[in-house]
Amino acid sequence: MENLKLLFVCGKNMLRSPTAEAIFAEYPGLEVDSAGVDRDAETLLGVEAIEWADIIFVMEKTHLRKLRTKFKSDPCLRNKRLVSLDIPDNYEYMQPELIDLLNRKIIPLLGTFAAQDS
Repeated sequence: MENLKLLFVCGKNMLRSPTAEAIFAEYPGLEVDSAGVDRDAETLLGVEAIEWADIIFVMEKTHLRKLRTKFKSDPCLRNKRLVSLDIPDNYEYMQPELIDLLNRKIIPLLGTFAAQDS
């Protein structure tokens, strides 16, 4: 079975999405990446990353709006699973509370997606 490819997206790709990438990189059966939707992001979200991903997790609904606006005329978002985690920008990189929150929100979803794909 092929690995599930997860893309984590926040604004600047400095705190939340890189934390999620670091955490879930350790999980077997997953491939992970992260990017940001703001122009000054560490790694700017592009079509290639979107096409690569099976599931795109955004940290906030504003990131979802920016993503849909930026790529509205590009077919890369068609049939993509987009999930807003509703995690505010209140955390530092690898902050234990952020790690706990990411695990609590994402792990149950992974089971749901795996069941849908089988």
